[in-house]
Amino acid sequence: MLLKKAGKPVNAVPEHTAQARDTRERYSRQILFRGIGATGQERLTAGHVAVVGCGATGAAAAGLLARAGVGTLTLIDRDYVEESNLQRQVLFDEQDVAEALPKAEAARRKIARFNSEAVVHAHVADLAPANIHELLGSAELVLDATDNFETRYLLNDYAVEQQKPWIYSAAVGAYAATMNILPGETACLACIFPEPPGGVVETCDTAGILNAAVNFAASIAVTEAMKLLTGARDQLRRTLLSYDLWTHEFSEIKTTRPWPGCRACSERDFPHLRGEGRPHITLCGRNSVQIHEHHRPVDLTAMAERLRAHGNVRSNSMLLRFERGEHVLTVFTDGRAIIQGTTDVAQARSLYARFIGS
Repeated sequence: MLLKKAGKPVNAVPEHTAQARDTRERYSRQILFRGIGATGQERLTAGHVAVVGCGATGAAAAGLLARAGVGTLTLIDRDYVEESNLQRQVLFDEQDVAEALPKAEAARRKIARFNSEAVVHAHVADLAPANIHELLGSAELVLDATDNFETRYLLNDYAVEQQKPWIYSAAVGAYAATMNILPGETACLACIFPEPPGGVVETCDTAGILNAAVNFAASIAVTEAMKLLTGARDQLRRTLLSYDLWTHEFSEIKTTRPWPGCRACSERDFPHLRGEGRPHITLCGRNSVQIHEHHRPVDLTAMAERLRAHGNVRSNSMLLRFERGEHVLTVFTDGRAIIQGTTDVAQARSLYARFIGS
């Protein structure tokens, strides 16, 4: 094919060649790194990572993965952006707060602005036994960025059953922890913690959190993810790593092989995947209760019209926020709701039934 410019024919640059040059330029500094190289970059582009939770750690991880050139991301989060998130959740801004955007969708929009070639699937959903296979099935690797052990044990059951690698991450206060889980090769979460932690467990709402701790955990998890995606399995860390950035306390627990008596690895028993003992209502922290027992389509426009006579209503295509006195009810399109202003499950259930329906 020839193009003419100023009366002289010039050779056109084939589209695929131009795209290859653009890719090399965008990721040139990463390709120069011996651990990645041109082949590794191609593997990243072909990779698909699911990030469960788009809060502090998840937002940082998703941004790093997209900037590194991971071709496909699946983002799953049940919550929406609030002002208190802006201190540490790097993909969000004040406009997202004003619009009360769901975190998964807000993250998708931000990523599109700096990497339009990344394919991002945003799911405004609560990961549960009923949807985990559908949401995570096409991903080759899962990054945990959740805020509760209920979901982490569900992730662990799913990953061990499916023989799919996942990376555990957590951050609270100045403390960060992360662990690679390679089913069949390393210990899984149930090997290290056969039961969820008992007693009082610190959260961001009780102990606070430093944004540096979040980024520390996300950076380590994403680096390990890049090793997996590029085939550098011999470089993967096989420990549970924890570090306090404020006190410099550091520890590592070896996870080099599965525990022989592990419920998941050895006995192939997956109660969390079966949904056994899973509560219909879970506390979200920050003085709120989540109700996720109603999986039904909701007409948010009709609901907004009905509720305006009873309080202040804001809505978009993905959620509705209804403020009445000291309580705020946020309703999602599948009928799931977060009731703020109480930790009393009975009161939350009553408010849901009164204004949303039983």
